[in-house]
Amino acid sequence: MTTLLTPYMTLLIAAAAAATFVTRIGGYILVKRLKQMPPRLEAALNAVPAAVLTTLVAPAFFYGQIDVKVAMVAAFLIGLRYPPIPMLIGGWAAVMLMRQFLG
Repeated sequence: MTTLLTPYMTLLIAAAAAATFVTRIGGYILVKRLKQMPPRLEAALNAVPAAVLTTLVAPAFFYGQIDVKVAMVAAFLIGLRYPPIPMLIGGWAAVMLMRQFLG
């Protein structure tokens, strides 16, 4: 048996999988049982994508190097005017150019 697959680690992975499954299916069952979704719940569910995006982007911006910050600002500015694919390409190009010239 390897050190990665100890009984404790296996139990931990199984518990995490069970907790993830229960929370996902629980939310689905809860929403399906509602005859009409309350406006506050709908507003909360609509805010989830922005919250997840902020959770992913903020640490990278504040703790990242200058190349990451420049790429994020470039992608943001491009995203104000163009659709997502040019925004991603612009951010990628900015970070690659910064890394090429700044090391």
